[in-house]
Amino acid sequence: MSKTNIVVNTDGKIVNMAVAGQMTMEDSKKFVDDYHNKISPLNGAEYDLIVDCTDMRVLTKDMTDNLVEVMKMYKETGFKHITYTVSDNITLKMQLSRLTGNAGLKDITKVETI
Repeated sequence: MSKTNIVVNTDGKIVNMAVAGQMTMEDSKKFVDDYHNKISPLNGAEYDLIVDCTDMRVLTKDMTDNLVEVMKMYKETGFKHITYTVSDNITLKMQLSRLTGNAGLKDITKVETI
């Protein structure tokens, strides 16, 4: 079962992603392949990215480094805005906030608790 999901809403100009569980490097590779297949045809500057992390677990050190690289991929795509939603998990929220800064996305990103 996939731990990630990507849905492109071309009418609303929104890319919705969901991440669940504890990601591994293999999961990340599958995600990157899926991302390139679905996002490459888009003009990222026209889209907002919403990432549902409500079922995501806190990241390991290896995966934090990997997620920074994935976030840099989002930056290269050029999304207008990026929103990460997390459940009541302060550690994950702090991780995501720190990593968005490391990836150079602080100005267009917010991390919200729902």
